[in-house]
Amino acid sequence: MGHAHAGLAKWHAYMEQGGDPALLSDLLADDAVFHSPVVHTPQHGKAIVMAYLVAASHVLGNDAFRYVRELVDGDEMMLEFVTELDGTHINGVDIIRFNGDGKISDFKVMVRPLKAINKVWEMMGAQLQAAKA
Repeated sequence: MGHAHAGLAKWHAYMEQGGDPALLSDLLADDAVFHSPVVHTPQHGKAIVMAYLVAASHVLGNDAFRYVRELVDGDEMMLEFVTELDGTHINGVDIIRFNGDGKISDFKVMVRPLKAINKVWEMMGAQLQAAKA
């Protein structure tokens, strides 16, 4: 499947290769911002965005994960995904903005339904704790 946007193609490569942090680091702008589905405040800076996205790829990026729809408008894109965690069906959207250098400057994740958000929160929390340890 061809991706017209070079940054988007790199994001898909990152996801398909099981979440290699080196690939991700190369994709993120230094001033990137991450909007979590469960944390109210935006998280600023490449290091913290990396931590969240790596944790998310460990939690969400299982065998059931797949993108089902993609809307691209210039440097803005929305990628709808589905996956399953412990029998909980999860439906979400990644809203990604690329800067002029083709790096991710803003990444927002929305998840539904409520049961899914609670499951993601629980598992992301555990993943981020483990990463800090």
